[in-house]
Amino acid sequence: MDSIIVTGNGPLKGDIPIAGAKNACLTLMPATLLSEEPLTLTNAPRLSDIRTMTTLLQSLGAEVTSMQDGQVLAMSSHDLTSQRAEYDIVRKMRASILVLGPLLARYGYAEVSLPGGCAIGARPVDLHLKAFEAMGAELDLRDGYVHAKAPKGGLRGGVVDFAFASVGATENALLAAVLAKGTTVLNNAAREPEIVDLADCLRKMGAQIEGDGSSTITIQGVDRLGGATHRVVTDRIELGTYMLAPAFCGGEVTCLGGRRDLLAAFCDKLEEAGVSVTESEKGLTVTRGADRIKAVDITTEPFPGFPTDLQAQMMALLCTAEGTSVLEEKIFENRFMHAPELTRMGADIEVHGGTATVKGVEKLRGAPVMATDLRASVSLILAGLAAEGETKVSRVYHLDRGYEHVVRKLSAVGAKIERVKGE
Repeated sequence: MDSIIVTGNGPLKGDIPIAGAKNACLTLMPATLLSEEPLTLTNAPRLSDIRTMTTLLQSLGAEVTSMQDGQVLAMSSHDLTSQRAEYDIVRKMRASILVLGPLLARYGYAEVSLPGGCAIGARPVDLHLKAFEAMGAELDLRDGYVHAKAPKGGLRGGVVDFAFASVGATENALLAAVLAKGTTVLNNAAREPEIVDLADCLRKMGAQIEGDGSSTITIQGVDRLGGATHRVVTDRIELGTYMLAPAFCGGEVTCLGGRRDLLAAFCDKLEEAGVSVTESEKGLTVTRGADRIKAVDITTEPFPGFPTDLQAQMMALLCTAEGTSVLEEKIFENRFMHAPELTRMGADIEVHGGTATVKGVEKLRGAPVMATDLRASVSLILAGLAAEGETKVSRVYHLDRGYEHVVRKLSAVGAKIERVKGE
């Protein structure tokens, strides 16, 4: 397995281009299943999860062509051959469940394997299924598959009351409701930018959706959807990750395409810690001088709160802050697995359940560490940028699921980083 070797070497300076959002793209791709006409996505990220979704859509009979070095995806579902999403593909990625809503809405029937387990918690799909039941679907879970059947005449509009604001369930319900007969109301819907991006794309295809970005989304079903071309929204998690690089090392970095509204709570915490964030037409510029970072407390929350997907990276930053920081993880259980690895680098971290207490130390030391998941892997790389000596991060295959060209992007602003092939 490949490793990444990082050597701490001082301030960073320059520009980092931010890719399209992985979580948005993985939601937009299944929208092709709703129409016979082509759907083209631009600003697509070049990641292994995108390739997995491509394989899944192709297994259903969709045509997916990658162009312009993977940044454009041209898709067509005019002639699907299957409504069954097989376990061998679905098990690799939880977002695979998002084909269930479109297949059920367009064809009235779908069989989708239940996704496998996940390193950062159970993340069950029951909220997805309850949403489909509210639209009249009959569901049968057997042999590890969800067998879903729409009532005669197709899905019907209904009222969906989510027990909590689940991003995936909101997306799946939205994808199904656009072709349902009548009006569907999603209460306690998630408000993430990726959901607004999906709604924007579906509207271009002819869907009637109001209220996205709020906790109540109303969808008036239509008989059919057309084609569209849509630009994938900026990846706010990649944006936040690269904004942290100069916060670790000092210097000034502009994240091209960044917008404060995508990460307002995160930007507020960075500024509270003593880092400058400036918005311009180019993007977001992050500057840190010679002063030590100040300790801040973090509580992860659904959007527009502090993102759980930036908690590991922020914890790594706070390891060298002046004072004690408390981080409370309220979204996923089991999401402090990076803490023991940071401790190997000299961090002082105590974890009790969903709370981590970080006492800032003067400096981290380079060490061999192991990535446990996607966000943990990049948090260790960031920590290595500011540590004394060399940090070797192993099992970085996690990284390829969520970040494109990490070594190239960080090297371009002055980081000393290289990827070493596994033996």
